[in-house]
Amino acid sequence: MVITLTGSNSVALRQRLADLVKAFVHVHGELAVERLDGEEISAQVILDAAGNLPFLASKKLLVIRNLSSNKESAETLEQIISSAGDTCDIVFLETAPDKRTVYYKNLKKLTQAEEFNDLDGPALIKWLEESAQDQGGKLNHAEAVYLVERVGANQQLLASELDKLITYEPQVTRENIDLLTAKTPQSKVFDLLDAAFAGNKKRALSLYEEQRMQKVEPQEIMAMLAWQLRLITLTKLGGKRTSTEIAKDAGLNPYPVAKAQNLARNLSPSKLRTIVNQAEKIDRLSKSKPIDLDEALKSYISTI
Repeated sequence: MVITLTGSNSVALRQRLADLVKAFVHVHGELAVERLDGEEISAQVILDAAGNLPFLASKKLLVIRNLSSNKESAETLEQIISSAGDTCDIVFLETAPDKRTVYYKNLKKLTQAEEFNDLDGPALIKWLEESAQDQGGKLNHAEAVYLVERVGANQQLLASELDKLITYEPQVTRENIDLLTAKTPQSKVFDLLDAAFAGNKKRALSLYEEQRMQKVEPQEIMAMLAWQLRLITLTKLGGKRTSTEIAKDAGLNPYPVAKAQNLARNLSPSKLRTIVNQAEKIDRLSKSKPIDLDEALKSYISTI
């Protein structure tokens, strides 16, 4: 068995690796597992580990992390695999490989490659609901959606927050989510744009003031606005393509792309162009002239 695990979904990667190791240990014992950091270990050490006979076991499992970061060792990939023979299974764990390299292409050709990418909206919600159930908790669909909208689509953060919520009370409620989690600034800025695009100037300015009261500087808010406007522009240019397709091409998480897509549907290309140009002008002026960025942003939000 020679397997490659790769992809942007760190939670799924860790779970798959844990499952592989657990199944192997169940048959061959814990002493039969060896882990190597490919970034720091020489090619010869890896070759020796693959070729040496297992200790007190009929077979061993060699887990090699991020071999792609070590050019010299990566060039010995075929030797490593051939050295393993029948007494050594290998798992190559690659968190961020360059898919253009010969090394990555050989991994795809010579190993059983499994890729785990970030989940899109429905899949992320389903994962949250199932994770809660696995931990003996209960998370309804509406609360799962609310949790993602509040803390963002980062699976690692969501897993941590869900664990905290279930520990506090197995039935996850919106009240407990508000009590125990902090809304991410990016989510608040998205709400701000949502309100502004809907013509609710009062709510949009209120959300802006909330950010300022929490000591978020205007420069940070400007950066978050620029990020959200970039997502909205990408989805607008994407036409009828799905959020998953757009996210994959842009190297982004599908969930915020889907949210941006909803906003983009209600904006004409000319309106979006005007909004983006105005934001770009404010950003450029703030970096070249002594303007009051706080007042400039409030004026911008009022005119959206």
